[in-house]
Amino acid sequence: MSEADTVVSGVEETPWHAMTADEVERRFSVDPSQGLEADDAAARLGTYGPNRLPQGKKRGAIARFVSQFNNILIYVLIASAFTKLMLSLWLDASIIFAVVILNSLLGFLQEGKAEEALDSIRNMLSTEARVLRGGAARLLDAEELVPGDVVLLESGDKVPADLRLVEARNLRTEEAALTGESVPADKTTVPMPAKSTVGDRENMAFSGTMVVSGRATGVVV
Repeated sequence: MSEADTVVSGVEETPWHAMTADEVERRFSVDPSQGLEADDAAARLGTYGPNRLPQGKKRGAIARFVSQFNNILIYVLIASAFTKLMLSLWLDASIIFAVVILNSLLGFLQEGKAEEALDSIRNMLSTEARVLRGGAARLLDAEELVPGDVVLLESGDKVPADLRLVEARNLRTEEAALTGESVPADKTTVPMPAKSTVGDRENMAFSGTMVVSGRATGVVV
């Protein structure tokens, strides 16, 4: 589950971080002291699906390499190379084949790095979350979180989903993976300017970041 870019209010679009805490609560029809009821949460899970990154079927190394040739430009280059061979232009044909192979190798390596990066992001995500459901705090699998869930955070927790903070006490989170800042970010609940960058959205706690100190309550967005 990720932070939605905007929500529609009348004819204006307002990002979550630019809304007040009360507006966010009304938007999700949730009381932060009670959380969602079980039946409501189940209905939302059916609507929005589990809180996890989509995971497609992984291809083997050979399949990934072969797929790099599935490109119109590559077909044209290969056809051109064979034409050069038929004309006994060996050097020209060799150069074209070398370009095709080099291009395919680069694409293969880049795709492999992209898969590794996605796996790293998945490993950053929390597997559990402390949530208010029906007025009671419960420990749930993070994949069961739905928009509007009320999540409780304290020092040492990994943020299980993108949250709009509605209560915060001396909360600081480590966001180096997102912003590159080595210093923990101080958090608040007050609305931020609509065009704030990710690093300036001080009322948001982002999925995969770590709570360094303090405690807070946030609504999944």
